[in-house]
Amino acid sequence: MRKLLLPISMLYYIVLYIRHKFYDWGLLKSRSYDIPNICVGNLNLGGTGKTPHIEYMINLLSDEFKVAVLSRGYGRKTKGYLLANSNHSHKDIGDEPLQYFKKFNDIRIAVDENRCEGVEKLIQEENPPQVILLDDAYQHRKIKPGLNILLTDYYNLYSTNNLVPAGILRDIKKAANRADIIVVT
Repeated sequence: MRKLLLPISMLYYIVLYIRHKFYDWGLLKSRSYDIPNICVGNLNLGGTGKTPHIEYMINLLSDEFKVAVLSRGYGRKTKGYLLANSNHSHKDIGDEPLQYFKKFNDIRIAVDENRCEGVEKLIQEENPPQVILLDDAYQHRKIKPGLNILLTDYYNLYSTNNLVPAGILRDIKKAANRADIIVVT
């Protein structure tokens, strides 16, 4: 069945390839920020350990820096920028941001489907963070992170897979070239 879906995957490849080239050529713009930001993401659909890796980064950095996590907030019923507080539920900010919020009370957790606006609002906060962790933002090319960490599952390496719908990749394999670090989980 997957072989029958390869033509659709090839069309998707062409669209993604052109999109990446537009960013590479500067036709689509990426923003850089003065504040350090670290992107943690993957090329696969589904889990590769992003949430545990974000938690590891929080533990690693939060003793020395004011850390914030910015997520899109997948599955939430709200829109726009929200800075997590004790009144929010998973419906407001999403499952993973809520998990971070409950687990780490000394950092800021924010959600915004527009990550550029989310970073700008975090920077404008009183007592802004010193480091922003961008959760699941590898495909989000509008921000040029200071450090790009790409995760791949040992049992489903991106290098041995195909684009959807013939495989489980949501981005082309060449996108891995943007990674500063590749972690096999």
